[in-house]
Amino acid sequence: MPDTTVTSPEPVWAAFVALDWGSQKHAWILQPTAGGQPEQGYVDNTPEAIALWAADLDRRFGGRPVAVALEQKRGSVVNLLLPYPHLVLFPVPASMSASYRKTFVPSGAKDDPGDAAWILDLLLRHRDRLRRLHPDDPNTRLLSLLVEDRRHLVDDKTRLTLRLQDCLKQYFPQLLQWFDVDTSLVADLLQRWPDLQHLQRSHDGTLRAFFRQHHGGEHRLRERIDAIRAAVPATHDPAVLEAGSRKARRLTESIAVLRRQITELERRRDELVATHPDAPIFASFPGAGRATVPRLIAAFGTRRERYQSAFQVQCDSGIGPVHIASGKIDRVSMRRACRAFTRQTFQEFAGQSIPQCEWARSFYRAHCHRPQQHHAVVRALAFKWIRVGIPLTQLTPTCRFRVWRTTRGRSMSLRNAFRPKRVARLTW
Repeated sequence: MPDTTVTSPEPVWAAFVALDWGSQKHAWILQPTAGGQPEQGYVDNTPEAIALWAADLDRRFGGRPVAVALEQKRGSVVNLLLPYPHLVLFPVPASMSASYRKTFVPSGAKDDPGDAAWILDLLLRHRDRLRRLHPDDPNTRLLSLLVEDRRHLVDDKTRLTLRLQDCLKQYFPQLLQWFDVDTSLVADLLQRWPDLQHLQRSHDGTLRAFFRQHHGGEHRLRERIDAIRAAVPATHDPAVLEAGSRKARRLTESIAVLRRQITELERRRDELVATHPDAPIFASFPGAGRATVPRLIAAFGTRRERYQSAFQVQCDSGIGPVHIASGKIDRVSMRRACRAFTRQTFQEFAGQSIPQCEWARSFYRAHCHRPQQHHAVVRALAFKWIRVGIPLTQLTPTCRFRVWRTTRGRSMSLRNAFRPKRVARLTW
């Protein structure tokens, strides 16, 4: 796909509106295209107030399109405004509007109506630098929210697991050597035997039945029981033992709840992926598994006309680097202004593709010479993968799978399939 941006013709706007959102109320300013003085006011942050405000714009301008600029790409305000077809949303990055305001107000003075006025000025003068909001279909939006929510739950579970490990180090460190603490076996063990002293008082038959109930291997039963008998308590302090055991049981209960929620969420996610039309595309990517495929679907979306080039995807996701050149300074830096979750998605997929794709493995070996270069090289590989993924998502299903079957598994196969000279010129 060429790297030239092709913009669709704009509709005939009835008015331009800027919205400075707030938790209680939103400041708005409106400029009709027919001319006249701008109008401004406030609207409460409630569904009823937003509905009345949107209906008033629809009635006033006869259903003609109204451009609305706001500092949100998704959130409560966007959810309230999306159902109204006459409102065309233009998300404005918060850093852009803040820098634009500081350009003309270096003193730093600001208020909500003033911020709305500067957002309106951006919409009127630099609309070509803003991208209209094109929401995906409901299933893709649901999938996007689910995979991001799952990541948050996994991070919460990891955080609690680390706290549990720190707690066990204080009074029961042997448990960290014997088992993986992020399992139901450890949770049930701590609920039944809160410390080593209680565990050692149990009969061998009781321990053997417990491990068998949790699918412990028969060949390891004797080894585990002997280790329990030979263990020495880390402390005999009753205060440390009681406080530690209470905290450990509380943490294991919280981890069990998170584990159950993650399982339920993954079940619903897999149901959506099974019926999603783009799932076979991303499932054919080397290294893309059960967790990565839905994240790639959410990252690319179904409304791919929002991106006119692979370069836009690279920049929007944060994979594309930033070139900083000023005076004697000339360096390439990691892009920070992006959605971290999308950048993480592409970077994790690139890392997973290295063992599965000979082209990716060759690229990694050619550029990664020290451990400190690992993440930068993986991002560079993700940069290349986006250039490959964009053409694949634009092909028809028959053509797509024919190309993949004839190239998969060969040395440097994707370069042979997608114009190797052009891909080779792309440098990190």
